[in-house]
Amino acid sequence: MPQAILIKDVPELGETGDAIEVSNGYLRNYLMPRKLAIPATKGALEEVRRQKEEQERAEREAAERADEIASILSRTVLTIQHRAGEDGKLFGSVTSKEIAEAINAARNLRIDRKKVILEEPIRSVGAYQVEVIVHGDVRASVKTIVTEKK
Repeated sequence: MPQAILIKDVPELGETGDAIEVSNGYLRNYLMPRKLAIPATKGALEEVRRQKEEQERAEREAAERADEIASILSRTVLTIQHRAGEDGKLFGSVTSKEIAEAINAARNLRIDRKKVILEEPIRSVGAYQVEVIVHGDVRASVKTIVTEKK
């Protein structure tokens, strides 16, 4: 049986980059036409190994960078001014988009608004802890102070 290298994840066969044993017909008639696998040559195996190392290095660097960003964000205090009534209730609410923009303005870090976790929109003046997903499991808590716009 020839060996093949998976280009994409295939259920019950393996994940991307795995070298697998399959029949010649299955490789030629099913896996290769659907661009799921390539024949395992010495060069292809070496290329897959190099790509895996590159990917692991990139993931490791991204995790280190995420820790640095989380550290910076946990020391950040945002002040957001919003129009409010006399009782401290805001006209409208502070959204995750506004918080992401405030982080960008304060620390020059681009954070996707979808990564800013608000259980419910902020609707009154006060201090809040807002959770931000930096990367994967790395999260940071950003102190956000909402004040009345004069």
